[in-house]
Amino acid sequence: MTGRTRTAYCIAAILWMVLIFYLSSIPDLRSNLPTFWDHLVRKTAHAVEYAVLYILLQKSAEGYRYARTGALLGTVLYAISDEIHQLFVPGRMFGIDDMIADSAGILLGFYLSGAWDRRRLLL
Repeated sequence: MTGRTRTAYCIAAILWMVLIFYLSSIPDLRSNLPTFWDHLVRKTAHAVEYAVLYILLQKSAEGYRYARTGALLGTVLYAISDEIHQLFVPGRMFGIDDMIADSAGILLGFYLSGAWDRRRLLL
């Protein structure tokens, strides 16, 4: 991977973290959907945003010895900091269900990244 590509992934990861922080700053982020569907959409969004963050962090560290482990640790720490941040936003709270959705997304990103790497080795 070239230095420019790594830098691009790093910038994308930082911008993605800014987006997550911005969305976490919106008080009472709900849709007009029925409660079940609103809950499902929000938890799916949590999982997707952290799967993407993991992949961006992993790609920005690709080629280093502990890239996957570092990306995993970085994503987990950011997810925890995001939940703590929500404690200070009116209408938001630290949610165990959010942490479960974040964790599912991180594991999804970890799995997809590993599957992609294994597929690339087979080609």
